[in-house]
Amino acid sequence: MPEERSTEKERKRRETLTAFLRAEAQAQGFDLCRITGPDAIPQAPARLKSFLEAGYHGTMDWMAETRERRGDPRVLWADVRSIVVFGLNYGPDEDPRGILSKPDRAAISVYARNRDYHDVIKGRLKEIATRFAARAQEDVKVFVDTAPVMEKPLAAAAGLGWQGKHTNLVSRTHGSWLFLGSMFTTADLVEDAPEFDHCGSCRACLDSCPTAAFPAPYQIDARRCISYLTIEHKGPIDPELRPLIGNRIYGCDDCLAACPWNKFAAQASEMKLVAREDLKEPTIAFLLDLDDPTFRSFFSGSPVKRIGRDRFVRNVLIAAGNSGDRSLIYRCRRLAGDGSAVVRGMAVWALSRLMEAGEFSAFAAERPVEADSDVRAEWDLAGMKQ
Repeated sequence: MPEERSTEKERKRRETLTAFLRAEAQAQGFDLCRITGPDAIPQAPARLKSFLEAGYHGTMDWMAETRERRGDPRVLWADVRSIVVFGLNYGPDEDPRGILSKPDRAAISVYARNRDYHDVIKGRLKEIATRFAARAQEDVKVFVDTAPVMEKPLAAAAGLGWQGKHTNLVSRTHGSWLFLGSMFTTADLVEDAPEFDHCGSCRACLDSCPTAAFPAPYQIDARRCISYLTIEHKGPIDPELRPLIGNRIYGCDDCLAACPWNKFAAQASEMKLVAREDLKEPTIAFLLDLDDPTFRSFFSGSPVKRIGRDRFVRNVLIAAGNSGDRSLIYRCRRLAGDGSAVVRGMAVWALSRLMEAGEFSAFAAERPVEADSDVRAEWDLAGMKQ
């Protein structure tokens, strides 16, 4: 009898804490809150190993460096007993691919059109964690994307959705538009059932990728992914991929926007982040004029700020080169003398696309001696194409 009473008491405690946690999540504006255990993703280490061995992570060396912790939540924190995964809908009000037909405009990924979601979600998670820890008298840790946590597999194990063929999480209630955050705790909570894969024979996300970044369903080669290239990759971008990038200057929403499950994403929280008007369709001309202080001011609070002005202008120059807009030539000429080598190099490429052959040759003849090898390579490449 004492053992039965103890078991019943623990069951009620788990249920009470779980209900409290869900209520706190709702109060903080999260659309989904579900729970799984630290042993719920046993397949993750092997899949991560294959991904890394194939080189699909590109220059993201931190993924390999944190492989052990990333693949197993217990390696990250040995005392964890429950993992709570939170989802916040950020679905756009319209199809974000509409801007791709406007070459004078720059396409910024939907998630980056407001405040940095890392800061927004982490602030809300800390509020929840503080109250939960006080109530449960248990330890907690919160994570949002930047920590070595495989949030998408954990979210699928917790039942928020499933990892689609584009490798992102897909929800039956919010499509492909979910920010994720997690809370690890030593508390024993009621776990939810995992979600099943509902992609079926659909391959809309795979077929929508401009750069063919999916070598197979459920696999992504970051080295060809526009989001990786415009955000994570620091140096010059592969010349063969530049024309395929179009006017996407920060991230890419194509595979997310193509998902048929997005029709349910309209069921949005009233606390959803609303895009800044000046980040919906900024002009390429305006963005080319950003120096470092202006860049920092304009993108204050935005995740775009984290890549820095030079890498950002590199991306805008690719969009300029793809625009066919000769009115941008004088801005690109000015940037060909920029203090940043990556900017100078991409300005050369943009000019080689916008100028007539004779015009570019005359400009090339006037250029000063270039010390950077990557920029010299851009001049050589541009000269070969003229």
